[in-house]
Amino acid sequence: MNALTQKVQTIQHADSDLLQLVIFQLGGEEFGVEIMAVQEIIKMPAITAIPQAPEYVAGVINLRGRIIVVVNLSKKFNILSSEKNKEYKVIVVELENQVIGMMVDSVSEVLRIPNTNVDPAPGMVASGSSSNYIQGVGKLEDRLLILLDLRNVLSDHETEELYQFV
Repeated sequence: MNALTQKVQTIQHADSDLLQLVIFQLGGEEFGVEIMAVQEIIKMPAITAIPQAPEYVAGVINLRGRIIVVVNLSKKFNILSSEKNKEYKVIVVELENQVIGMMVDSVSEVLRIPNTNVDPAPGMVASGSSSNYIQGVGKLEDRLLILLDLRNVLSDHETEELYQFV
């Protein structure tokens, strides 16, 4: 194996040891999701409420001709969100072949952290069936990040409910 091949393999290995995350805020807390799950981040557009929708469904938006259901993560996680602001963002993701928007207070950065800086969710939190969306806790020098597993943010039943609206 030549030196160039070794260097390329080292770089590839180093990248696989890093998580690349989109960091956002809900009610003053920081959360992260893997960047590969994110299609785009947009400013909060005009939103149309859906009658009879679950409380955590903010409504639908028209994103370049495509109707997308927007989930208010603060309501979904029962987090007191900051007062209404003009900085709300929608993180557009694809979950099980369905594109949805996740309404968050703000998006602050894209961050790379080593896998070694991620601990599993604490046992008390991880044991609750409603909290299986917590993938782990990222540790940085001066802060903690709650890492979300987007596949588990909505239960199968909730995902089916969302399909009714689009």
